[in-house]
Amino acid sequence: MTALPRSFHYFLWTRLAGNTANQMLLVALGWQMYDLTGSAWNLGLAGLYQFLPAIVLTIPAGQLVDRVDRRKVLGAGLALLLAAAVVLALGTYQGWISATDIFALCFVLGTARALQAPAQQAIVPQIVSSAQLPRALALSTAMIKMSTIGGPAVGGFLYAAGPSIAYAVCVALCVVSIAFVFAIRRAHHATSKGPVTFATLLAGFAYIGRHRVILGAISLDLFAVVLGGVTALLPMYAKDVLQTGPWGLGLLRAAAALGGLLMAFALARRPLERRVGRWMFGAVAVYGAAIFAFAFSHAFVLSFALLFVSGAADMVSVVIRQSLVQLETPDEMRGRVSAVNGTFIQASNQLGEFRAGALAAVIGPVGSVIAGALGTLAVVAIWTRLFPMLVHRDRLTTR
Repeated sequence: MTALPRSFHYFLWTRLAGNTANQMLLVALGWQMYDLTGSAWNLGLAGLYQFLPAIVLTIPAGQLVDRVDRRKVLGAGLALLLAAAVVLALGTYQGWISATDIFALCFVLGTARALQAPAQQAIVPQIVSSAQLPRALALSTAMIKMSTIGGPAVGGFLYAAGPSIAYAVCVALCVVSIAFVFAIRRAHHATSKGPVTFATLLAGFAYIGRHRVILGAISLDLFAVVLGGVTALLPMYAKDVLQTGPWGLGLLRAAAALGGLLMAFALARRPLERRVGRWMFGAVAVYGAAIFAFAFSHAFVLSFALLFVSGAADMVSVVIRQSLVQLETPDEMRGRVSAVNGTFIQASNQLGEFRAGALAAVIGPVGSVIAGALGTLAVVAIWTRLFPMLVHRDRLTTR
């Protein structure tokens, strides 16, 4: 197993520091908004102001990623994150920050996410070889899982010591992340030529539509997450089904992330090399089965274990999908295809939470989880018929 290049290690530190800062910022920002307004509605609006620019701007950002140095696009996203953290730190320390200011900064954070998402995906194939890509993507995803687990906890602890302290640490992490971005060796990539048109802007959608392996991989993940996601219902399960308190909810939320983290390290150590299509469909089926069993569990330990399994299975699918998308896409298109992929991921997470909550309001949380899990398993069965070339895919690369 060949060693990954130094530039990739710089990229890993960029992801770890940048996403930790983002997670800490979101926790601190949410607490501060509630302290200022005492309004659950305003908490929802804060999320909406982040979601809308991320969804609207990610596709144009993909066009930008295909035309300029990808390090600069990623650095610009981190610079916006840094700017938001600086304003929050100063405004909180000096006492002038308001709910309106936070709403405006939420829009900045959404814009930063739109720039970061396609750049982070498209830059990895530039700095590692095709053979190293699955291992590299597993490690990259592990960094995200680590920061997603640790960032909120650290952010909450620092906020208790003082909101301005939490934001100051975010500022420091953003500076570290930006420094590592520009330590990455600049790699040549085939840039998109010609004028920017509506057709070139939407070229990522057109490319995915013509390539059924990519279409099948992305759409399988999209529908599995929309139907099988249970995160929105965990507070109801923790309180009403498992009879536990906030500590139990925290552990349940961490279970899937912990399973994904450990699986990511396992895949980095032993990447999948054969029968990747069957592994992908099998992983999504295991994910659906674990969620189905979770619906019937009344034991906390069993519920935690099932969510852990669902997170591990989902990680197998994620690494295979991301590898296929990057390896099947020419370099001059990677930004736009990554932007479409990132948009689908964001939309599936939001729609999945809405689907789970809306259905739970009608048939209860258990019924909502059962219906979603059965829907996920049905998607696996249907997709094996619609995309046989994906099922029978042996290796990640055909070259």
